Amino acid sequence: MLEKIIELTNLYIENMPKKERKKYGQFFTSMETARFMASLYKHPAGKSCIKVLDAGAGSGILSCAFIEWIEQFDYIAEIDLVCYESDESVLELLKENLEYCKENSTKRIKYDIKTENYITSQYLDFNSMIGGNTTPPKFDYVIGNPPYMKIPKNAPEATAMPEVCYGAPNMYFIFAAMGLFNLKDNGEMVYIIPRSWTSGAYFKRFRQYFLTHGKLEHIHLFVSRSKVFDKEDVLQETIIIKVRKTNKSPEEVKITSSKSNKDFDEITSLTVPYSLVVSGEDYYVYLVTNNEEVAVLERLHRFNCTLPDIGVKMKTGLTVDFRNRDILRDDEEDGAIPLFYSQHIKRGTVEFPIQKEHEYVVTDLRGLMQDNKNYLFVKRFTAKEEPRRLQCGIYLAKNYPQYEKISTQNKINFIDGLSGEMSECLVYGLYVLFNSTLYDEYYRILNDSTQVNSTEVNSMPVPDIESIQEMGKKLMRTKDLSESNCDLILEEYCG
Repeated sequence: MLEKIIELTNLYIENMPKKERKKYGQFFTSMETARFMASLYKHPAGKSCIKVLDAGAGSGILSCAFIEWIEQFDYIAEIDLVCYESDESVLELLKENLEYCKENSTKRIKYDIKTENYITSQYLDFNSMIGGNTTPPKFDYVIGNPPYMKIPKNAPEATAMPEVCYGAPNMYFIFAAMGLFNLKDNGEMVYIIPRSWTSGAYFKRFRQYFLTHGKLEHIHLFVSRSKVFDKEDVLQETIIIKVRKTNKSPEEVKITSSKSNKDFDEITSLTVPYSLVVSGEDYYVYLVTNNEEVAVLERLHRFNCTLPDIGVKMKTGLTVDFRNRDILRDDEEDGAIPLFYSQHIKRGTVEFPIQKEHEYVVTDLRGLMQDNKNYLFVKRFTAKEEPRRLQCGIYLAKNYPQYEKISTQNKINFIDGLSGEMSECLVYGLYVLFNSTLYDEYYRILNDSTQVNSTEVNSMPVPDIESIQEMGKKLMRTKDLSESNCDLILEEYCG
């Protein structure tokens, strides 16, 4: 059945410009991916009729793959399928494909195509508001490839689900939250979605809802970003998740990976304790791919502190240079203060000046100035091919006694004391952490993007302040700022 549905879908894609499909965040699932997603469900023992939801159904690829999978269970007699799809251009194809499945399946198939907005049509139910259905329909299985599309923070879908939305959200995680709501207790949900929700403050509300009411049982990762959707030019870090609607955490999570959507018969597999994969009050999800990465998490999760716990915090640089061109200066002049860029971080220290343009600013705006005191500067952006994500440099105020104030460009981060200046040994100790292999590997597991996010860094586990200061003193004595020396010093404290 699925081959026919894919064939018809490919004809639709060829005749519908991508620009039109992007309006709906529409990217179609490949045949191999759809079959793999369906195979992740646990067989529905003891049921002759099952209820299935496919929200954002598109051409019905996932619904068809699910029906194919159910064919193997003789005791299943009937499938009650609900599909949501509001894109009028694909509705005729969806109905044609579902009719084809109905005629060619050995099961009795009832399907209902709902064309109303999947989110706003249920907001009264979701928020338990007056006028909502106190006993809304619930499903045994939810399957989905939701739309990938940013919407304004005041969009109807965003305001319909304030519990999970923060700022300008993406439709994919709003769909995922509603999909979990639509499940019966202990029901199963399989979604293919970007991995961006797994960390960061932006998705915190969603994670708290999603991972409180549901629990991850299986995560599948793709090594290639560009080979997940057939016929599509999509560069997206995409994952497949299986979630069970339950309050009880499983002991373990299965994590698999494949190179692309064509390699599901060549899968690597790993079983990881749930408490390592989903961790902390922010519900970060750590996407480990091998035992070495599991060991990294185990070692660092022994520490119970974060940077704010020990009295310091990572912040983002103050000055957006292209928005403040009038205050930039190439050369020093009366009243000018240094403007530090990521290029000033060299071999573990901060060098200034380096004969770079716009190294100085002249301003009286307090929001663009900071006290000249000790900091650890950390590059905010690195190139994908660079060997390290965390690249840092020690900044000591005593090296620039002529300045009371300095400024930092917003493409670097800096770690600062919350209630005073950091001692030199603390700055050096923080450098040991951030220049170590272990912390770089940890950050890559937490966030595989090229941007170092201060919110995520401030949530990372670190030793107590006394231990960090001791590390700093050892580094200062050796005068060796290399990664290997930092690894040796850190090894004494985390085993």
